[in-house]
Amino acid sequence: MEVQQEYQNTIIESDGSRTIIVVGDNVEGIASALKSETRREIIKILRKEPLDVSRLAAKLNQTEANVSAQIQQLQKAGLVKSRYEPGDHGVRKICEVQIDRIIIELE
Repeated sequence: MEVQQEYQNTIIESDGSRTIIVVGDNVEGIASALKSETRREIIKILRKEPLDVSRLAAKLNQTEANVSAQIQQLQKAGLVKSRYEPGDHGVRKICEVQIDRIIIELE
């Protein structure tokens, strides 16, 4: 299955595990997404359970706007995906990790 986002990487699913294979210049996009401590913490939290941006912001003790911006960077890299669901006060953006493992292939 191909990731249709800013960076074209291949995701392989087997045994319930999702591995993203990163090739060539796409390594820079993944590295950029992972260089932020906040984004790495978001991935750790979302590996346990999908959460909406509000709850994720509360766990990180950060603003929803900042967490939303960080999620966008992770989505561009193909590491996180989001979906929208009805909430108590409008629509909630539910985020979850898209991968379990990253393989970097150097060209």
